[in-house]
Amino acid sequence: MAQLQNLHALPIVLAAVVAWFFGAAYYSLLCRKWLAAQGKTMEQSKAENADKSTAAKVAPFILSFVAEIGMAAVLSGILFHIGIYTVRAGAFSGFMCWLGFVLTTVVVNNAYTFRKVALTAIDTGHWLGVLLIIGAVLGGFGS
Repeated sequence: MAQLQNLHALPIVLAAVVAWFFGAAYYSLLCRKWLAAQGKTMEQSKAENADKSTAAKVAPFILSFVAEIGMAAVLSGILFHIGIYTVRAGAFSGFMCWLGFVLTTVVVNNAYTFRKVALTAIDTGHWLGVLLIIGAVLGGFGS
């Protein structure tokens, strides 16, 4: 429990907020390509979501923010154990987490489900940006 005292809420929440907005911008720019990589069109996506409740439509956005809070908390703990607090060290730590855990997991999962390489590239690119941002923010704050 003593380790949790070293996690500071402000940088963790700020890192998650910035990462979430990055994701919103990223997928807004790549929306059509992302849908095409899933074999869908914008019209199909709209039709699939037409019957869903507002709560169901909002849930993935909340889930992604909660996940980014979790990632920021874990990366904060990693930086604490490393003991190097710079933007560069934070971004590098985020990159290494992405390379070792996120990229490998998404590539394997998408291979088993025969997803297109383009979908894997778009989704892993998003998580790379998220972890670089989270790491840089945490490293810059020194926590």
